[in-house]
Amino acid sequence: MRKVMVLPTLLIVVGLVLAACAPAAVPTAPPPVEQTVVVTSVVTAEPTSAPAMPTAVSTFDQSTLVQKGKLSVCSDLPYPPFESYDDQGNPVGVDMDMGTELATRLGLQFQAVNTVFDSIIAAVTGGKCDIIMSDMNVTPDRNKQISFITYLQVGQSILVAKGNPQNITGPSDLCGQSVAAESGTTEVEYLNTTLAADCAKAGKPKANVVVTQKDSDALQQLQAGKVVSYFADTPVAAGYALKNADQFELVGDPIAPAPVGIGVPCGAADCTSAPLTPLGEAVKAALQSMMADGAYAKILDKYGLKDIAVSAP
Repeated sequence: MRKVMVLPTLLIVVGLVLAACAPAAVPTAPPPVEQTVVVTSVVTAEPTSAPAMPTAVSTFDQSTLVQKGKLSVCSDLPYPPFESYDDQGNPVGVDMDMGTELATRLGLQFQAVNTVFDSIIAAVTGGKCDIIMSDMNVTPDRNKQISFITYLQVGQSILVAKGNPQNITGPSDLCGQSVAAESGTTEVEYLNTTLAADCAKAGKPKANVVVTQKDSDALQQLQAGKVVSYFADTPVAAGYALKNADQFELVGDPIAPAPVGIGVPCGAADCTSAPLTPLGEAVKAALQSMMADGAYAKILDKYGLKDIAVSAP
């Protein structure tokens, strides 16, 4: 379980995403669930500037891929700045840029598969995609089902309506209140376990957690005034606060950052101690090469998220 910890100041969190590419107040409806989008090059305006690689960083048996020659990546869109759609319907964001770069370094074509988050592990273990890149926190339960390659470290924050009408100052103020979060996320887990226990100790009712299938639906719950707060990863919540300051604001201190990983099937009943598959090892090698030559840092800098970087997978 995560522990509630205080980061230096909320200003640092907001600064973290100053350059984040967030959408309008409420994201436009995403393409249908599990839509596949093939990307032949980096899908954002600025390339990563990594040198052209005539040969793959690491090789493996491509017959194990869902589609030969393509790296199919399950991701739950929209969840900016990690994954969302631009005005032309192209997938963009941190995970999309990193996934494209990883695929390129493996001599593959990147393919995004839009998948609802609470079924995303079943999708990758069921052969609908090769890996997961969807700002997924590493947890013991998830690690039993899939292997992880750590590539980010991200915290969680509370977003409320402008003016903070319910005077929410931190997680404890959510006791007895309605809070929206996306199904299958660590946000829902935190609200229903850690926070619920804290509320009980304080003699308060637990929060009424409104669980939505898509993150954009959770944000709409707040916009419509049906809940007092929206709970999501810090870069996401802060991005909405910055881009839509007339509607939303961040409150309280973020919950301490936790590891975020690329999910890879392990082929075992329990992946906790299982070695990475050849595909997993290849992805890890490609990520290490990105970290070594600066492409990894450049992608994070582009979105104003250099502070969520890790030093090694």
